[in-house]
Amino acid sequence: MNVTPTKGKAQALQTATLGGGCFWCIEAVYQQLQGVESVVSGYAGGEMPDPDYEAVCEGDTGHAEVVQVTFDPSVTTYREILEVFFTVHDPTTMNQQGGDVGEQYRSVIFTHDAEQEREARAIIRELTDEEAFADPIVTQVESLEAFYPAEGYHQDYYRQNPGQGYCRAIIAPKLAKFRKRWQAKLKG
Repeated sequence: MNVTPTKGKAQALQTATLGGGCFWCIEAVYQQLQGVESVVSGYAGGEMPDPDYEAVCEGDTGHAEVVQVTFDPSVTTYREILEVFFTVHDPTTMNQQGGDVGEQYRSVIFTHDAEQEREARAIIRELTDEEAFADPIVTQVESLEAFYPAEGYHQDYYRQNPGQGYCRAIIAPKLAKFRKRWQAKLKG
């Protein structure tokens, strides 16, 4: 278990694994959220051991592009991690986020324990009951079996490539929306 000192006592870090389209987009958002210690882009939910980007993009491995977020729950709760998730992607489109189409871009929450599963299902029920989205939520909730970090060039992608076309056209607007909605929880 990862542990980091907080005000003289140890605070256990937690991990969330989320897929909401291209991992570059989701990674860029969570890197700016208070309490987040690290964000790693990768793959989860498929059958092929140790997949690579090319295999996942082919759409035959069953993996989703995901981010694994390590966070301090005394600063940002798992519930808040999920609330951010539902504000920065479209949970109502099956296997698609904008122009990114395929099973690898599905909306999915990979849970690490029974409490995360309960929380994920609860927030989906609440959003459904509130009719927060015009269409039904199709976000899958699955137990995490394995997480495979993506290749190095996918890590910290937006920070290293802010001028790249995809970053300017797709990621920057998502970040602007996130910053507006979550201004009080942004890193300094």
